[in-house]
Amino acid sequence: MGTPSRDSYDVVIVGGAIMGSAVAWFLTDLGFDGRILVVDRDMSFEKTATATSTSCIRQQFSTELNVRISQFGAEFVTHLREYMGNDPRVPQLGIRNFGYLYLADTDAFADDLRARAAVQQAAGGATRLLSRDQIARLYPFYALDDIVLGSINTRDEGYFDSMAVFEWLRRQAQERGVEYVEAEVTGIEVTGARVQSVTLSDGTRIACGQVINAAGPRAGHVAQMAGIDLPVEPRKRYSWVFKAEQPLDRDLPLTIDPSGLHVRENGGGTYQAGGHFGDDPAVAFDDFTMDHGLWEAEVWPLLATRIPQFEAIKLTHSWVGHYEMNTFDHNAVLGPHPEIDKYLFINGFSGHGLQQAPAMGRGLAEWLCFGGYRTLDLTEFHYDRVLSGAPQVEKAVI
Repeated sequence: MGTPSRDSYDVVIVGGAIMGSAVAWFLTDLGFDGRILVVDRDMSFEKTATATSTSCIRQQFSTELNVRISQFGAEFVTHLREYMGNDPRVPQLGIRNFGYLYLADTDAFADDLRARAAVQQAAGGATRLLSRDQIARLYPFYALDDIVLGSINTRDEGYFDSMAVFEWLRRQAQERGVEYVEAEVTGIEVTGARVQSVTLSDGTRIACGQVINAAGPRAGHVAQMAGIDLPVEPRKRYSWVFKAEQPLDRDLPLTIDPSGLHVRENGGGTYQAGGHFGDDPAVAFDDFTMDHGLWEAEVWPLLATRIPQFEAIKLTHSWVGHYEMNTFDHNAVLGPHPEIDKYLFINGFSGHGLQQAPAMGRGLAEWLCFGGYRTLDLTEFHYDRVLSGAPQVEKAVI
């Protein structure tokens, strides 16, 4: 249990993984001169959505704003050192552009891919639609009898070192004076429709000018502390890493199979698969139990069906992570609460938060520093839409 050095802060951020750290870093980068406290219940971050993710970035979304958000994410990743003041300690990062390949097995899904591609291309994305024959020529290892169309982008889509990005956001934020404390927030005091303080599990009360909910899969729980109904729940997502007896002769795009399985290149003859099957219920925050039967019953058969070369593979390790699923519209909830003053959201990313952290952290920092957005207008993500029942649906959720 950590102890904050003060009893009052201008900003308290609940959650210190990539979203909370992105907000903290951008606040310091924009010249915010107040005191910032980041509180997280586990500073190892090993069970966070940040640490258990697929660690990839894409622009193939169904809404223009989400495309542009990930475009900035790619720019930030590939120019990380420059954004961080040319600090020589910061690594020069790139994106391994094997791309995402969506496979459609119905005419309706194919039409949906065409509509998404039009949105992506209009925003400057490099999405290409592929016929079954074109997919076969580019990637001859797929079995494609049931496929009618594919969609791929190999520019700024693929793997990046997400943990390096997170580590440097956090490290530089701390070096610039942001205080990180390992503790659990157990209460948020709201008086007269205004946030007054947060309470830690040892009873410590911390007065705050602003509180930011960056609690990932726990975001709904943290919102309830302030009497707010936030439709964000933890949902299990499984990951498996396996080695192929005969590796593919070229990079495997992150392939989104119609079955719900996805699989990508991992390097060195190894590959990473993920997904969920059947019901997708909310789970307990601490439920990371692996269903070991899924590999034999679901995953391996699906892999071998789509890529026959994967009949001879060996599972090397697996893990379970959580999505912070926004059950309302699978999109971010960001910005101020319209009725509770000094309470802000950065939640509900439904599996695409890692790549969106730079733009979302920058946007929320702009709101705090300038009272509005200076770069991307993120207003459509505000909580107002939840209260009014007006979803901004993102269809491209994996």
